[in-house]
Amino acid sequence: MSTGRGELMRTVRRAVAGVVRAHPRAVAAGLGWSVVEAVPTAVLGTAVGRATDAFRGGRTRDAAVWLAVLAAAAAVGAFGSRRLYRALAALVEPFRDELVRRVVRGALRRSLDGAADTGAVARLTHQVEIVRDAFGGLLIVARGFAFSAAAALLGLLALMPEVAGLVLPPLLAGLALFWAAFGAAAVRQRALVVGEEAIAAQAAELAGGLRDVAACGAEDAVRDALGGAVDAQAAAGNAVARFAAFRALALAVSAWGPVLAVLAAAPWLMRRGATAGTVIGALTYVLHGLQPALRTLVQGMGSSGLRLAVTLGRIEETGATGALVPAVPARAERSGAPRAPAVELRKVTFAYGNGREVISELDLTIPHGDHLAVVGPSGIGKSTLAALFAGTLSPTGGEVLVEGAAAGDPRIRALIPQEAYLFSGTVRENLTYFAPDADVPEVCRAVDAVGAGRLVRDLGGLGADLDPAALTEGQGQLLALCRAYLSPAPVVILDEASSRLDAAAEARAEAAFAARGGTLIVIAHRIASAARARRVLVLDGTRALVGTHAGLPRVSPLYRDLAGRWEAGAPPPRPGPEGAGSEPSGVLGDPDGVHPVPGADLAVDAGQVVADRADRQDEVLGDLGGGGAA
Repeated sequence: MSTGRGELMRTVRRAVAGVVRAHPRAVAAGLGWSVVEAVPTAVLGTAVGRATDAFRGGRTRDAAVWLAVLAAAAAVGAFGSRRLYRALAALVEPFRDELVRRVVRGALRRSLDGAADTGAVARLTHQVEIVRDAFGGLLIVARGFAFSAAAALLGLLALMPEVAGLVLPPLLAGLALFWAAFGAAAVRQRALVVGEEAIAAQAAELAGGLRDVAACGAEDAVRDALGGAVDAQAAAGNAVARFAAFRALALAVSAWGPVLAVLAAAPWLMRRGATAGTVIGALTYVLHGLQPALRTLVQGMGSSGLRLAVTLGRIEETGATGALVPAVPARAERSGAPRAPAVELRKVTFAYGNGREVISELDLTIPHGDHLAVVGPSGIGKSTLAALFAGTLSPTGGEVLVEGAAAGDPRIRALIPQEAYLFSGTVRENLTYFAPDADVPEVCRAVDAVGAGRLVRDLGGLGADLDPAALTEGQGQLLALCRAYLSPAPVVILDEASSRLDAAAEARAEAAFAARGGTLIVIAHRIASAARARRVLVLDGTRALVGTHAGLPRVSPLYRDLAGRWEAGAPPPRPGPEGAGSEPSGVLGDPDGVHPVPGADLAVDAGQVVADRADRQDEVLGDLGGGGAA
């Protein structure tokens, strides 16, 4: 995550915007009661000034009336403040629940991938509560400052416009000084958060190996390693504490500068018709309206605001899905109905022109956030199934739904075939084809996540012109994967889209898509793809089985055989009866093997030949019918 002030504030804005869109009634109630709560601030200076002038003029009754107005305004404000906190709770508590779900999902996903996430303990038990408390505090602080400052400035304008002109410059100068130091403080605050996770991870590792440490006599080495992390954490804490000096300076300028300005200009104001009550009323607005709101804002943003921005970003980095707070709840969820699955196949059948079924009466439900790998012998219908998922092929029977709608909408699914399509233009134009509004930092994060950073640098950067013909097939696949990663589509289908990458690059790309959020479907090219997936779908020509990579060998002889041959590098069995179907030149899913991928508008009849693969191998489609998947 970028540690600059802009990225941190974008993280907070995304979270706040999501909460606002998800709970509009609570937001409206909060704004309404905030106006009521600000009534005493708007009346305060004017009432005190008018009462002062009335007392000085011997008009005791008028002074008593203004003081009564002030007391009534205080009662109104107290009533609004009491109602306000109920509205704020309706925003904060659902936000906290979503944080907990995010941390747990992310930790479980990494654990299923074989990587224990000990830092999740710190995120769940400490960081989530930090964000909850800081988020609630930030809502109170920011809202309070906005309404109190607006009420005080409106009161100053009503009292005497010249006073408002004196107050604004030091107020804005102090806020600008505070904002300038906020970015540097955020960098140090993030180091504090990451250090906390590192210490938790080291402590967990140490606790599990204490006996080995003692047996090997490694106490000193372990103590030094853990002590170094603790020392680094202490240094980061001290650096954050030094930010308090800048905070105090900003508060002095913005809170006390207006007081000095009004006092220094008092003779000039009196010459322009101001009374003693006017000057006292102006000072009352500054001292009891603006100054408390400023102090709360600077101190709250300097402590809770920093912790919120950094910790929220850290949770978002390590969560299981993309946006932390959903922009708008699903229509079905708002009405109380269950949300539709990400992909659903209902009795789906597909047959080519010769009438031989490749997919037969297939029922399949892929829930949101799933990571599914599809495996089976070459020619069994894996790419056909991917095309049905994407809507580029229509089933001859049954129904395919994506996000509850008919398949084929490119806004909700992204299909990446083996042969990547790139066009003339800049690198950035190719990458942002499905996300034209993506800014440079967002594109750079996607490039880094997928593992295309070195390639983009070698090509000359995002602004360089791209010559598709000059790229290798692996380079084209990598750029296509990055383009799909940036797509807003919640369902991504990788149809051997990384077959020209080496195993390490493929693993990094699939891990990036799994952590991207949404639903991932992979037509497996290597056994590792199936091992990384949460579930595996096996097509064997007569039926379809869904299970885990660890559990399927016990119930599927075909998967057991495929996995064994795959790992050994031997050719997998051919589908259908003896001698039927195709046999790839190498292991299962070999990029030079034969695999039919007809276009949606391609008329297919028995005996026709379809060109496929990068080397344009051909296969007679009449040989593909080794049995449908049930």
